[in-house]
Formats: sequence, C-alpha cells, structure tokens
Amino acid sequence: MPSKKALVRRPGPRLAEGLVTHIEREKVDVDLALEQWEAYVEALRTHGWETVEVDPAEDCPDSVFVEDTVVVYKNVALIARSGAESRREETVGVEEAVARLGCSVNWIWEPGTLDGGDVLKVGDTIYVGRGGRTNAAGVQQLRAAFEPLGAQVVVVPVSKVLHLKSAVTALPDGTVVGHIPKVDRPSLFPRFLSVPEGAGSHVVLLGGPKLLMAASAPKTAELYTDLGFEPVVVDISEFEKLEGCVTCLSVRLRELYV
Repeated sequence: MPSKKALVRRPGPRLAEGLVTHIEREKVDVDLALEQWEAYVEALRTHGWETVEVDPAEDCPDSVFVEDTVVVYKNVALIARSGAESRREETVGVEEAVARLGCSVNWIWEPGTLDGGDVLKVGDTIYVGRGGRTNAAGVQQLRAAFEPLGAQVVVVPVSKVLHLKSAVTALPDGTVVGHIPKVDRPSLFPRFLSVPEGAGSHVVLLGGPKLLMAASAPKTAELYTDLGFEPVVVDISEFEKLEGCVTCLSVRLRELYV
C-alpha cells in the first residue's frame, strides 16, 4: 500500500512578520522556528508519512502554515482563498504539488473566502468554521465541491480563535476535542471531549493510537494517555506565537493513499 503523504513548507525569512489576530504579538526566533519545523517534519516521517515539500514562498510570512492553502477530500483538492488578502499568494506552488500527487484541482473564487484551517474532516462529515477568514460564499463553494462526493457539511461559528482548528480537532474514533473557553458551540459535535489546555485541542492523527501534539499541553497529553492514545510530542513554541498549531504545519493526504 502506498505511504501516506503530507505536504509541508519550510518557514521563510519573514516568518516573524506573520499575522496575529487573537493574541498579543511576541518576538519570534526564526532560527529556532526552523529547528522546530525540521523536528516536526521528522516526527511525521518517523511515523510513516512521506513528506512532500512545497516550493518556498519566501515573501509570504505565514506560508509555513500550509494547511490554510488547500482542503483535500477524497481525490479533490480545493485551493483556498484566504480571508486575509496578504496570504492569497501562498497558494502558488500548492496547486502544482497537489496536481502532481494526482488530485483533481478546484478553486475557491471571489467573493468566496476560505482558509484550510477552518475545515475539520471527521469521516465524511466536514465541519467548516465561519469566522474572520471564511465567509458564506466560501462555505457554499466548498459544499458544491465536496457534497457530490458524499460529504456532509456542517457550519460552525468561530469567534474566539483564528480558525475552527484553533479550537477543535478530532481523535481517531471521531470524538471532537476542544478547550471550552475557545469553542463557540460544543453542542454541534455529536461527541465532544473537553481538554484542560488550549494547545491540547490540536492533534494530528499519525495512525493507530498515535497523536502528534504540542509540548505546551502536558496535562492534555496525560489525559490522552489515560484514554489509551500515544501522544507524540513536539515543541512548536515559535509557531504558537503566530497562532499556529500542529495541524496547520502540514496537509495530510491519507484519503488518496489509505
């Protein structure tokens, strides 16, 4: 069976200029960020993911957050159009990368806006956050792209954080996890588990019981261990200063390969 693939993009020299909307700006150590990114990529590789590096976008400070540029469901890649105008050039290079991997490529068109970080897939349910970066037209276009393929799209309000996946992600059994102060409507999720730390809301499913998560959520890591999962912890402190998390540093393409 072909390996699982993950798109990644190395941080550029202007990383410290990245956008900040819901937290206070802190100084970002760009050299340390590169070291942390390399460790993150190595963690993916160690756990069976083949990483595909997208061409750098050195003039785009936020380009390392490659998840925001595209949403992949089954064999269709939907190229995003960010609600932050300064981020729209980041899709250059991503289109070519997903096409080379065999995806059928669609686009979000004006007046639609959508960031990939606002999209959480749980099986065939696609939760879409409506907030500062994703608008109604963007949601409508996502529905048009994915519902014919069998997806059920559920809209979730987002007002307390940057993206939906800044507030919630999901465990392998489909349980949505989130830190209550950051979640607008927990009741929208059929199964919801409250976690004690905001950073604990962000997990990448590596396969089996293994969860990639940030070192800044040790109490939540203990909780996941008690539930039978195996946390794989990485330090992403410099990206957290830019509202980044473990999910937004890669695009996982498991639908195409497993």
